[in-house]
Amino acid sequence: MEAQNQEVAALVEKIADLHAAISKLPSLSPSAEVDALFTDLVTACVPASPVDVAKLGPEAQAMREELIRLCSAAEGHLEAHYADMLAAFDNPLDHLARFPYYGNYVNLSKLEYDLLVRYVPGIAPTRVAFVGSGPLPFSSLVLAAHHLPDAVFDNYDRCGAANERARRLFRGADEGLGARMAFHTADVATLTVELGAYDVVFLAALVGMAAEEKAEVIAHLGAHMADGAALVVRSAHGARGFLYPIVDLEDIRRGGFDVLAVYHPDDEVINSVIVARKADPRRGGGLAGARGAVPVVSPPCKCCKMEAAAGAFQKAEEFAAKRLSV
Repeated sequence: MEAQNQEVAALVEKIADLHAAISKLPSLSPSAEVDALFTDLVTACVPASPVDVAKLGPEAQAMREELIRLCSAAEGHLEAHYADMLAAFDNPLDHLARFPYYGNYVNLSKLEYDLLVRYVPGIAPTRVAFVGSGPLPFSSLVLAAHHLPDAVFDNYDRCGAANERARRLFRGADEGLGARMAFHTADVATLTVELGAYDVVFLAALVGMAAEEKAEVIAHLGAHMADGAALVVRSAHGARGFLYPIVDLEDIRRGGFDVLAVYHPDDEVINSVIVARKADPRRGGGLAGARGAVPVVSPPCKCCKMEAAAGAFQKAEEFAAKRLSV
């Protein structure tokens, strides 16, 4: 235990030093210095770690929240930069691999699709919403092109400039694909009847960065999504919680959803994935308020081994034998 405490303290100190250095940058736009600092940050946060960010002290929590906002801003600058670069080509979609993390989006989107069809049996979405699509809507693109060829995608982002950049990427695209991708400038909090039309809603990791903000977004989705519709939420786990917000499963349940599965990657895919479904009273009311065991379909990490239920270990063993290809 003492060794673990020392490991956690050393990690938090390292991340605090990186936070201090990033905070002093004159700009978060892509540059050699910016890229180097964020590469160091990701390298520190991705390996398995016993850290539980929920147990950090107030000072470390404040640092973490600010760091997530800095990461969000830097990610926005990076995506805008590459969206403009790609838009200069006659057919931008032929050059997506120029974005250095495109492969991560491909793997994450496939993971989300595989989990969705595995834990929501019989689902065949025709209308999908992606909330927080940004200037590089790679997730929607990969899902639409490779996994959900019959679905229409409505992409929502609060930033009009981000949506304009996203639209430019589909110049010269296949008519069928382009016709299935729409971009709307709106805050999810202003959407009501629209949300009831979707079979699946994907919630990006950086929509609602503080815990209370995320809970409010999920509660709003729960109030307006159709009964039985699926919700796919991106979260984080362990030290990756210094890069992205960690979603509380109880907030999803309180929002009116049954939590069906949770996946914590242990590879280059940084985000955890939570699959949930809006409780349907016609099917018996669901388990939205229950604290029953949720299938954790990835190997338990250092910080949750002691808390994992027997059922979770069984699921992990089953998944190791038949692991999703990501």
